[in-house]
Amino acid sequence: MRKKRMPQLISVEELADYLGLQKQTIYNWLNQRKISGIKIGKVWRFDRKYIDEWVKNCRKIKDE
Repeated sequence: MRKKRMPQLISVEELADYLGLQKQTIYNWLNQRKISGIKIGKVWRFDRKYIDEWVKNCRKIKDE
């Protein structure tokens, strides 16, 4: 039986650093529903795989 891998979750701080943005931008995008995350308690987390796909799709749209 194959084990299912848990998604690699990153914090707002890690996401902001990864994308080269301010933390407030991430919070604004969450509020505007431009990006989705998982709220665990009071803390937002983001699936790294989803973020990579989201960035890839944004680049495709920009390049068209």
